[in-house]
Amino acid sequence: MVKTKWKANEELVRQFQAVGRALLRLDMEDSHSGNISTLCTDEQGREQIAITSTGSQKGDLEPDNICFLSTDKIDTGYYKASSETDIHARILAIDGVSASVHAHTKHLTIVTWDDADKPNDPAPFEPIDPLAYYHLGGSVPVDWVAVPSGSPEMTKKIPDRLVDHPATILQSHGTFTRGRTVLEALFLLCIADASGYMMRLAGRLGIDCDGVRQKIAADPDAFFAHRPRAYTINDDEQCDFPEEDEIVKEFQKAGGRIFESRLSPFHTGSLSVRGVDTMLFAPKGSMPRDLRGPLLRLPLAAARDDAADLAIHKAIYAESNFQTVAHCYIPEAELLTHFVYPGDDAPDDRLVAIDAEGSFLYLVTPIVPPDVSVDELIRLLHDYKVVIVRGGGVWGVGMQSLSEVLHHPSSVREMCLYRIGAFERGLDLRKLEPPKAKNW
Repeated sequence: MVKTKWKANEELVRQFQAVGRALLRLDMEDSHSGNISTLCTDEQGREQIAITSTGSQKGDLEPDNICFLSTDKIDTGYYKASSETDIHARILAIDGVSASVHAHTKHLTIVTWDDADKPNDPAPFEPIDPLAYYHLGGSVPVDWVAVPSGSPEMTKKIPDRLVDHPATILQSHGTFTRGRTVLEALFLLCIADASGYMMRLAGRLGIDCDGVRQKIAADPDAFFAHRPRAYTINDDEQCDFPEEDEIVKEFQKAGGRIFESRLSPFHTGSLSVRGVDTMLFAPKGSMPRDLRGPLLRLPLAAARDDAADLAIHKAIYAESNFQTVAHCYIPEAELLTHFVYPGDDAPDDRLVAIDAEGSFLYLVTPIVPPDVSVDELIRLLHDYKVVIVRGGGVWGVGMQSLSEVLHHPSSVREMCLYRIGAFERGLDLRKLEPPKAKNW
């Protein structure tokens, strides 16, 4: 694997600033916490480490908050670099690694805490959602150290963990990730904390996570609908239709809203618009407004090497007159596919809205198993416009614009939040469901 190297220029500063804003927006940092680092080259071609300075506000970084250090002489006192610079330097020395991000991933930190006597060997974090399961390798190491801030024990343990794992968790402190680029490290952080958020919700809903994990372990490719596409690097600025200003803006607007509304973790999900013989496709649908993803023009005809989600986009267009498609990984929706209502034997096969707007617009949304056929998925999309696939995300379709299709996953998340909130309060969900939903 070839390391990606940055020159110390305005683009590096811009990206650090955008990543810092994204972390703050997702509440994965407080005003001054965390670190961002990457390898870069100076004007003479010498390799350096670029890292955020100690105590800097990651959501409001200034150029002088980024320190440029030699890879072989780390002096945090002189450069005012992070007190964890030694840790980052060791992470960046791992073969194939060029970037690292540390964040106070609150959800993941909370669900990996324990109150056992110390020192101890905490159990790894085992996700039950497809994004974290596949991208994080099925489990994430969790460690306890006596001094969880810049200590020699951390400096050894964290890089050692990241040799074999893309992410690692330090109890009470947060998560470290490594990647080929800063954006890949951010991507891993986002899906990790989203998975932690799901685990917190699972606890509130009384979901049998151990039972779910046993089913995953038995056959993960049968439990989940499909493997998420591999993360790609150095393609985020690609735009195959730059002359079409309005549609480019629509993709950027929809992608920004998916990220900000937490309809899908950073650079996950996908969006598309139908053309005559081609489709416009955003393979990294969740895009902050200042951290874009590729915008591609692709043939509508199916191809043998199409990724699973792309193949579904194309199949929907081939078998319908829909004009737009959205695919999102909504954490709340994925969790509700495992929720067994008290007194029932299995999870519901539909989401019934209990809020006024949801029941007016949707009333019922199908929940289908991971092995649902594409033909059945398309049939349901004709009838309902949005479908939840257990272990496969939420699919929505529209007849006009990206704004129209965006409404479907946004509404699904809201309907899920209302059901989860009502259950947390001890309310009887069956009594809150509209009577006409029983025959829908």
